[in-house]
Amino acid sequence: MTDAPASSPRPTALVTGATRGIGRAIARELGRTHHVLVGGRHAEDVAAVVAELPSAEGYVGDLAADELPSLPRRLDVLVHSAGVEQGDRIADTERAVWEAVFATNLFAVAELTRRALPALRAAQGLVVTVNSGSGFWTSPGGGVYSASKFALRAFSDTLREEERANGVRVSSVHPGRTDSDMQRALTAKLGESYDTDFFLAPQDVADAVRLVVDLPSRGTVEVVSVRPTLRR
Repeated sequence: MTDAPASSPRPTALVTGATRGIGRAIARELGRTHHVLVGGRHAEDVAAVVAELPSAEGYVGDLAADELPSLPRRLDVLVHSAGVEQGDRIADTERAVWEAVFATNLFAVAELTRRALPALRAAQGLVVTVNSGSGFWTSPGGGVYSASKFALRAFSDTLREEERANGVRVSSVHPGRTDSDMQRALTAKLGESYDTDFFLAPQDVADAVRLVVDLPSRGTVEVVSVRPTLRR
């Protein structure tokens, strides 16, 4: 991993989960103004997104693994968009499922952030955790996912207070139901019809992230909740 090209005035943003859905929309949105490190597990998928952007490179690796790719010396924005949704009712969910969900939705976020903090401090940068409406409330069958997102909210709140003196801002973005592969799988699991009239578009979430990123450094959008206008 290298720093952004010296000839480019663009700040650098790392977006995890950037090969599909919300993460891809965020990478495209930030790509208008930033040099984007496109995070993903598969090199081919990452390369496809890199090719779409005016200034970008790949950040390929499994965030839940012990080994992570190296980071630049300065990092202006870190967006955690990678996530998984698994689990059933608590009585029917084994420990391995809990561990797998928390490994991606919390532990990987914490470890990547820890490693990125020197670069974020150098840039007085911004951390954005893409959370969920499930980080505020839960329902039967959603306990595993919600628990990981409640924990992610606690992580974000704590990091914000710990890093204020270092000039690192932390924002937690909570989308409601969003048109994505994850939402299709969740809707099928719940036995519901898939109707995008009741969902956000990935770009809606990317626009919320843009709002957070563009605020001058003297202020922080600490928590953003974005929900579909129409309800079932």
